[in-house]
Amino acid sequence: MSDNGNGDQPIIVKKVVQGGHGHHGGAWKVAYADFVTAMMALFIVLWILGQDDSVKANIAHYFNDPIGFAGGKGPSVIDGQGNKILAPKILNEMEQKELERERLKEMGENLINNLQNDDFKDLIDQIDIQVTDEGLRIEMMESSNDAFFEVGTSSLNKSAYNLLLVIGKQMAEIKNKIVVEGHTDSRPFPGGNKGYSNYELSADRANSARRALLSSGLEANRIDEIRGYADNRLRNTNNPFDVVNRRISIIVKYSN
Repeated sequence: MSDNGNGDQPIIVKKVVQGGHGHHGGAWKVAYADFVTAMMALFIVLWILGQDDSVKANIAHYFNDPIGFAGGKGPSVIDGQGNKILAPKILNEMEQKELERERLKEMGENLINNLQNDDFKDLIDQIDIQVTDEGLRIEMMESSNDAFFEVGTSSLNKSAYNLLLVIGKQMAEIKNKIVVEGHTDSRPFPGGNKGYSNYELSADRANSARRALLSSGLEANRIDEIRGYADNRLRNTNNPFDVVNRRISIIVKYSN
C-alpha cells in the first residue's frame, strides 16, 4: 500500500463485533432463582401445615416476637419435644389442661374403686368411665338383667338412685360444671314422634338423674346442661335396639 505522501503508513482501526449469542445472557438465571425461591416457600408452607398444633404455635410466636428468638431467649421451634418454646399464655393453658385431664382420670379411677363393694358389684360392668375431649364421661348403661328405669318411664329404681348418690358425692368435691345426658334405644312410642317420644323420655330421664345428683349434696348451679338425645347417639350402632343404648351419661367438664 502506498504512503500518503508524508512517508507515513495509514492507520487501520479494526472493530470486532460480537453477536449471535445474546440469548445466553443472565436474564434466565434471575427467572430460575425466582422459581426456586417460590418452590422453597411452597414446601415450607406444606411442611408447616403438616405439623402439630404446638409447632404451629411456636412458629406463630416467632413471627410475633422474632427479636426474642434472635436474641437467644428460646430454642428453635423444631427442637426436641422437651425443648419447644411456647408463648406463656399457650404454655400455661396446655399445662393446665393436661393437669386437669390427669385429675379427672384419677377421679374416675377413685369412683370405680368406691363402687367395688357389695352394693354395686353387680353393676360395675354397666359403668364406663373415660376421659374425653369434653371432660370425664361416666356412662350408666342398662343391661338385660338390670334396668335403671321402669320401662317407658323416667322413674329411677333404687339401685340406680343409690349409684347416682355415690357419683354425686364425689362430684361435689370439685367445682367443674356438669352435663347430664339421656339416651334411649330406637324403639318408638306407639304415638310416634308427634306425641310423647324418645326425645321427651331421654330428657326426662336426664332430669331424674339430675335430681338424684342434687340429693347427694351437689350444688344446683353446677349443672350446666341437660341433654335429651333420644336414639341419636347410639352406643351400639350395629344394633339400635340393644339395651346398652339406654343409658345416662354424666360429663364432668374441663374448667376452661
